[in-house]
Amino acid sequence: MLCLPEKLLVMTVATKETDGFRRFLRSAKHFNYTVKVLGRGQKWRGGDYMSAPGGGQKVRLLKEALQEMEAEDKIILFIDSYDVVFASGPKELLKKFQQARHKVVFSSESLIWPDRHLEDKHPHVREGNRFLGSGGFIGYLPNIKQMVSDWTGEDNQSDQLFFTKIYIDPVKKKSINITLDSKCRLFQNLHGALDEVVLKFEDGRVRARNVLYDTLPVIIHGNGPTKLQINYLSNYIPNTWTFETGCTVCHEDLRPLTALKESEYPQVVIGIFIQQPTPFVTVFFERLLKLQYPKNKLKLFIYNQEAHHERQINSFMQDHGSLYQAIKFIGPEEDMDVAASRNLGLDMCRKDKDCDYFLNLDIEVVLKNENTLKILIEQNLSIVAPMITRSGRLWSNFWGALSADGYYARSEDYVDIVQGRRVGVWNVPYVSSVYLVKASLLRSELTDYELFNSHILDPDMAYCDNARNKGIFMYVTNMHSFGRILSTENYQTSHLHNDLWQIFENPLDWQERYINENYTHIMKDKLIETPCPDVYWFPVFSDVACNHLVEEMEHYGKWSGGNNVDTRIQGGYENVPTIDIHMNQINFEKEWHKFLLEYIAPITEKMYPGYYTKAQFDLAFVVRYKPDEQPSLRPHHDASTFTINIALNQVGLDYQGGGCRFLRYNCSIQAPRKGWALMHPGRLTHYHEGLPTTAGVRYIAVSFVDP
Repeated sequence: MLCLPEKLLVMTVATKETDGFRRFLRSAKHFNYTVKVLGRGQKWRGGDYMSAPGGGQKVRLLKEALQEMEAEDKIILFIDSYDVVFASGPKELLKKFQQARHKVVFSSESLIWPDRHLEDKHPHVREGNRFLGSGGFIGYLPNIKQMVSDWTGEDNQSDQLFFTKIYIDPVKKKSINITLDSKCRLFQNLHGALDEVVLKFEDGRVRARNVLYDTLPVIIHGNGPTKLQINYLSNYIPNTWTFETGCTVCHEDLRPLTALKESEYPQVVIGIFIQQPTPFVTVFFERLLKLQYPKNKLKLFIYNQEAHHERQINSFMQDHGSLYQAIKFIGPEEDMDVAASRNLGLDMCRKDKDCDYFLNLDIEVVLKNENTLKILIEQNLSIVAPMITRSGRLWSNFWGALSADGYYARSEDYVDIVQGRRVGVWNVPYVSSVYLVKASLLRSELTDYELFNSHILDPDMAYCDNARNKGIFMYVTNMHSFGRILSTENYQTSHLHNDLWQIFENPLDWQERYINENYTHIMKDKLIETPCPDVYWFPVFSDVACNHLVEEMEHYGKWSGGNNVDTRIQGGYENVPTIDIHMNQINFEKEWHKFLLEYIAPITEKMYPGYYTKAQFDLAFVVRYKPDEQPSLRPHHDASTFTINIALNQVGLDYQGGGCRFLRYNCSIQAPRKGWALMHPGRLTHYHEGLPTTAGVRYIAVSFVDP
């Protein structure tokens, strides 16, 4: 006769409502289990399981609770909760319990604990685990009552040792009618069994499967040092969505800010941390300004360790600081280390009674999604990070798993999550660079001021280690596209505009900063103009690129004087010398070649069918035209297969006159557009001259490409 689900009562002990406990309740609710929680609000006196065996308080509380219960056919499932999830429902559990043909069934383990001297006294089994695990057992009420009736121990004594001694006593074992779930059909303890357990994806559902015994356990227990593994598995178990979209947690707890008035938005302290020279800092602050969140609800904590970046930070604070509720700034002169700065930032929020959240935001984070802060708050999680990656690489701001010594390990689904094949909100052991923390957590569980301090761990690892040790879950979401993280390894600081040199290290950011926003639409929108035969005109540089290149050349300052030997660098030559500075004089030739390959060569090959270029050049330089210096250039052929001529400033605004005239075709371009490139053949066909600049200063970037 099949046991009825209504006869089953799940009992557990939870003195504190941790993230793990709430996860346990969610999984129980999902599968329609009835749960009775013992010990709520009581002080835990059962030890920490790390320094010595403990858990006796659980047995005492269970014994007391069972004394009030009488129903003979009642079935009790007693399990841990902080590190347990259900993988299936009561019907499957009860069916497997009945098939065990015993009155009490304990979970099993392959490792004996806590007393190895009792190993020989354990009964042998034909197949499966020999040793009892106390983290989960199921049985009829009278039998479990009988089993715990002899408990007289202290709260900090070992529950596992107590139950083990009953199991290895032949008389008690037979009287109570105890057996072990040796093949993990009901219970899967992960300690000592991680290699046996895999995730089975089938028909849009997910189950943990024991491949050693080919079983599908109903209850998964991350006991001992495997608590992090249960966090990983719980990303899928229970799974109310298909596995392609992951297990999105806490949807019943979402906090939609769209329903709030602007005045009701939570207060947030944003901690901005600059620890090393970093490219595109100005762009970082531009994106911060675009963040879709009321600025009068934001306070900024800015820590800067680099004197190199003081100019950008001061400019931001002077121009926009008044928009924010408050700004606290820590500069390099205060000589504060990284851990201390992060502790101070969190404490600014912790001590501010109005602060609801702290957003950690490192300077190398490229936050493209302007709604990131809203999205994170709406998740209503203690610690949650938006997933960001380094462009084109698997490097991200989270770890899917930890190694035995607490460092990085790749989880089974890390690549799928990073590449977006599995989408959801994921329980992870480590987050960094950008993440949101509830202020209530800082005032309750994470009250230790020195959360980022450690003698052996980096500050970010120390922080996550502290959170894990408190049983606080950290999450990463890849349900939206949030942005990326910059590479800072090879950032030079020897130039005026160092970002210009980032075309190799951070090509996407370089493109967004320096390539004309219409460049990618050139072909689709037919933006290429033909002002003269075989002369093509198209947008390529942004205004910022033009300004930075001009300012970089003027900062270098060594303009050639027409016949200056500097104009004959690398064996190249100019038919008609100009007032110029060459790209190799400012060590920009590799970057310029990369620019030509990426942004000019594709246009060349479209416009001159059958011609393929490697964008090699002997001469690439910026020319300066001034009425009182060199206003024009006499007719000449370029020493090139084709030439690129990019206007770096605006006619009518920065200078008067100028332009280019192709004599053979009697065709002139007299109003060059800033950032637009003129591309034309060199050598024989396109004999041309530079028209006089009559006022101001005109700058152009020229490349003789051959071949």
